[in-house]
Parts: sequence; structure tokens; C-alpha cells
Amino acid sequence: MDQEEIIKKIEAQKRLPNLNFSIKEKTEAFTKRLFYTLFDKQTAVEDNLMELGKDFEVLAKLVCWEPGSPCKDIWQDYLQLLPGILEKLNLDAEAIFKNDPAANSVEEVYLSYPGFFAIAIYRLSHEFYKFGLPLVPRLMTECAHRLTGTDINPGAKIGDSFFIDHATGVVIGETAVIKDHVKIYQGVTLGALTVNKELRDTKRHPTIERNVTIYANATILGGETIIGENSIIGGNVWLTKSIPKNSMVSHTPQITIKNAVYHE
Repeated sequence: MDQEEIIKKIEAQKRLPNLNFSIKEKTEAFTKRLFYTLFDKQTAVEDNLMELGKDFEVLAKLVCWEPGSPCKDIWQDYLQLLPGILEKLNLDAEAIFKNDPAANSVEEVYLSYPGFFAIAIYRLSHEFYKFGLPLVPRLMTECAHRLTGTDINPGAKIGDSFFIDHATGVVIGETAVIKDHVKIYQGVTLGALTVNKELRDTKRHPTIERNVTIYANATILGGETIIGENSIIGGNVWLTKSIPKNSMVSHTPQITIKNAVYHE
């Protein structure tokens, strides 16, 4: 093939007219500016909210290509929610600081804890998700996923004072429900029992009630699975059924230790 034919074949395969990777880049820049506006003391709130409004207008034009997409006036409605979102995030930061003995200050939580950053971007994207804004909420949480290793779908419902410790490898599915004062550790999955497109509009992920602690690498699956309040789920546990409140669930592996030192 000559170069002209190669170009034609490539262009023939580019069949999605709205697949524009600048959407991803602009969303990442928007997300960073939004985070700084809410938390960075040196960032002017008024000026940046104005710039964010302009950024959002550009994004909305790029992602709302379907007729009737709910983009009009979303930004003004979203602005009304920002103080409440920030209040929730401050509760999250306090919960992390109070529960993690390694945290030396609340400022350290905001600046260095990947779990807090992932929760922050989730909460900021979740309201856009509720408005029905296409693409942007998922790209926001995917930005946090790439930076922290924590994958929280923007559709999940998460209560107050949420704590993710270490964060890496955490997966929280779209229809998961997490109530107040829940603590989870690295590698935890709140997932679906099956992957089936026909289940798109059903609850596929578990419900975690208040004051539950889920330790590292536990996997909890299924839309009908409910973890009762005040329960503790041990590391490496695999759960596909509900448990009552005040439960303790543990996984006991068989461990064999041999002395490999030989004495002559």
C-alpha cells in the first residue's frame, strides 16, 4: 500500500465523529482547577469560578452532542451545590485524620492522601452525574483513578465521613451504596456478581451500612448484598451474601512455615 491508501484506510475506520480526545484533556484541566479553587488557600475563588464557568461551557458544547442532552444551565445549578460538597469533603478529611495515626495534620490529608483526592473528585463528579451530564463525570473520576489507583464510579452513593486508607486498588461500582462513617482499606472491591449489559438499570453493587470497616483486599459482590451496620470485614474475605449488623467476618488461610536453615 502507498501512503495515500493507508491514510484512506485509517480514515475509513475513524467512524465516531464525536470521539474527541480534547474532551479528556479539558476535563482533566477543569478538574484540577476545581480542586484548587475549593482547597488551595492561594487560589482566588471568585476569579477561578468565573474561569471554571468558561471551561464548563466549552466542555458542555463538546460532550452534549445528543439532541436534548441536559447541559443548559447545569453550571449555575452546580455552583449552588459547591458549598455543600465542600462541607462533606471537610468531614471526609477530618475522618481520615482522626482514624489514621500516621496522619500528622489535616493539611497532610488534603495534600498527600490519595484516598482523600479520590473521594474529593468522586463527590465533585457525582453531582454532574446526577444532572445527567455525559462523559465528564466519568472522565473526572478516571483522572483520579489514574493518579491514585482508586476507581470510584461517579454513580455510587456515598455518605458522610468516608475514609479510604492507602487507597490503591479500591474499586467501587456504579450502584454501590455506602452509608456514613465507613472505613475501607486498599484493594477492596465493591462489585457486581455478573457483567451483563442487560442489567444496566438494576442495582448491581452492594450496600454498606453505617460504621462498617472493610479491611484490605476484601471483595463484596452483588446488588442484593447488604453489610449490616457496625460490622467488620476482615482482609481477603469474599462475600456474595448479606450479613446482619454487628457481625465480624474473617478469612483464615492455611499458612505453613518451614525453617530453611540447616545446621551441620
